Parts: sequence; structure tokens; C-alpha cells
Amino acid sequence: MVVREEARKMKLAAPHMAAASLDLRNAALENIIKTLEENREAIFRENALDVQAAVETGVAQAVVKRLKFDENKLRDAIAGIRQMIGLEDPVGKVTLQRELDEGLVLKRVTVPIGVIGVIFEARPDALIQISALCIKSGNCAILKGGKETAKTNKMLFELVHGAAVAAGLPESCLLQVELHNEIDELLKCQGDVDLLIPRGSNKFVQYIMDNTNIPVMGHAAGICHTYLDEKADLAKSVPVIVDAKTQYPAVCNATETLLVNRKIAKTALPVVLHALTEKGVKLRGTKEVADLVKGSYEVEVMGEEDFATEYTDLIISLKLVDSVAEAADHVNKFGSHHTDCILTEDDETAEYFLQMVDSAGVYRNCSTRFADGFRYGFGAEVGVSTGKLHARGPVGLEGLVTYKYRLIGNGQLVGDYVSGKKEFHHRDL
Repeated sequence: MVVREEARKMKLAAPHMAAASLDLRNAALENIIKTLEENREAIFRENALDVQAAVETGVAQAVVKRLKFDENKLRDAIAGIRQMIGLEDPVGKVTLQRELDEGLVLKRVTVPIGVIGVIFEARPDALIQISALCIKSGNCAILKGGKETAKTNKMLFELVHGAAVAAGLPESCLLQVELHNEIDELLKCQGDVDLLIPRGSNKFVQYIMDNTNIPVMGHAAGICHTYLDEKADLAKSVPVIVDAKTQYPAVCNATETLLVNRKIAKTALPVVLHALTEKGVKLRGTKEVADLVKGSYEVEVMGEEDFATEYTDLIISLKLVDSVAEAADHVNKFGSHHTDCILTEDDETAEYFLQMVDSAGVYRNCSTRFADGFRYGFGAEVGVSTGKLHARGPVGLEGLVTYKYRLIGNGQLVGDYVSGKKEFHHRDL
């Protein structure tokens, strides 16, 4: 099992990676930027071949858009790395320092997780982001990208890995897994791989979670909501709704369901639907919504269970609600705990939504598309976590470290404290 053997090598290299200085890790990132810029045309050529093959094999247009790696994507990827270089070191932070007794000092210090396996969707820029985040946080990473961008991913990995090693990082700091059957090998690497982060479809992420004993961090779906409250500023809110649905519909932070307060539905809904349909959005909704706009807009009637659908396309679900409480209940029932937004000018109503909606990101008067590590100032993200343990929301550097306790003594014995010979005198330093 090649993957298992390489994972074991990486596990041995992980302490050396964790011990790499901040200057060395940042130098590696600088070298990656330089290498990417010098090889931009070669990268674009390989990507054009991937995109052409995807089009010829009938890959959906929404997916093809994600495959493209052009000047804009490269610019954003490099900007993310530069932002990351400027961030403080997430490793070695002392988060607790306590004297248990004279000469017995306890410290809690942040450390890298170790070896992280990331299986990501067909977005070449994801490989750059993930590699950079793992390097900055002192982690080793096993990377498996989508087959649709195999040529692009291979070239990017070779450039990134070569630049990192040339800067002085261990040879085993990064590993690329290219074959599909190697995913199952990776899932069996418990003991050598400390964490798996899958990025892809609901079905794929669920498969990963069901077939490994390695801890998994991520999200299985991105069913995001926007609630248009009765006290919303419509002129401000309509562009937000349009952006949340159409700016990039194929990603997990795009709004999939629009909830509208019944008190304003007759006047507000036609304005919103006009703006959405102008952008080519297909409308689905309850019979109540369809009847309300009948003759003006075609709304496909959907069942209640359909509100648990993630479209990742120019399609939106529509429903009317009586109150912010009903809106919050709907979000908590059908949402994926990713990112949800309320549009309102009423502070009390907004606070209720922000408090009662149980999601990793809760917004007021702004697009759900802001749920992104780069936009949060993290430099990039390895993914979005909808879980509540360790990391939540866009996972940047802080989500890629854990901690260890260091206890420094001078011959102290537990028996002395149990017998009463000595007493603890806890004092925070």
C-alpha cells in the first residue's frame, strides 16, 4: 500500500515540520509565490487541456466554471498567500500558564495537528490554498484533487512542493495522491493520518465519514438561507439576495432558500423575483408562493421535504413565513448549519435571528457568499466546518492547530500531595 507507506514517512516528518521556524515557513510561501508567477503560462496551458476535456465529456457548465484556473484565480491565490504570510504564527502560542506549586509550572501551547489528508473538489486553486495553509500552520498534508483537473493539479503540486522543499522544508511536507482507488487506502491510514478534510458533494463527504476511523472535519452540505424580514430595506436587500444566489451559484455558501415574511410578500416578492429571473434563476417554491405570483412568474411547486435540497445551480427555493421565529425554525430544520442571513433594519428582530439560528455563520444585511476564509482575512481556508468540535465555519490557520500541555518541574511527586505533605497553590502567571 503505497499511500500507507508514504503516510508513515510523513508521520515521522511531522515533528520536524512542526519545529520549522516561522521565518522558514514564510520563506517557503514566498518561494511558492515566485514559482507560480514564473510558471503561470505553463499552468494555464495545462488547465486549458483539463477544461477542454471536461467540456468534451459533457461536464456540467457550473462545474466547468469551477475547473478554470486563469489570471484572476492565480491573482487571488497569490493574494491569499501574501495575506497568510502577514498573519501571526499560529504555532507556539501560550494559551495558559499556571504555577501549580512553587517550581511546578504548567503551560498550554498550540501545536500543529500533524498529518492532514485533504480530498477536495475540482478547483485547482484549492490545492494552492490548502498547501499554503498547511505549511504556514506547520502541518504535513496529503492532497487528493478532482480527476477533472488532473493535469493542472499535477503541475501545481510539483511547483508548490518543489518550492517548499527548496526553501528548506522536509521532503515529506506534502504528498499528492492521484489515483481514485488511493482514496480508500488513505481512509485506512488511522494512526498515521491525524485528520481528514473532505470537500465535495454531500454524497462524497458522507462516504468519507462512513468509511474511516480517522477524525473528519468538514461539511456534507451547504444549504444556506436568506430571510427577508418585514422591516427590511428592499432597495438594500434585493442586491444582497441576487449576489447570494447568483454571484457564484456552484459553491457551498450560495443561498439556496429565500424565506419572505408574509406581511410584505405581495409587494416585495415580485421585485425580488424580477431581479432573480433577470439573472436566469429558476424558481421553486410552495403552492402559496406559486399562487401569489401566478401570471407573472412561473414557480415550480415543491414539497416541504424538498427544502433540504442543495442546488449549487441557478435555482432557488421560496417560502413565506409569519415571523422571524418561524424563519429561524425553518433554517434549523432544513439547513446544513453553514451560513444563514437575515435582511432587516430592526435590531431586536436581527438579534433574535443571530441568536436562535444554529449555524457556523449568521449574518445580517449581507450576502452569504462572504463565508470564505480569504474574505475573513484568514489568507485562505481548507474548507468550511459545520461541526462544533475543534473548528467551525471557514477553517483557516487557527483551525489547523491543536495544543499540548507542558509541565516543567523539579522532582515533584504526586505522592507528596496525596499524603498531604505538600499542597497545590495554583497561580496564573
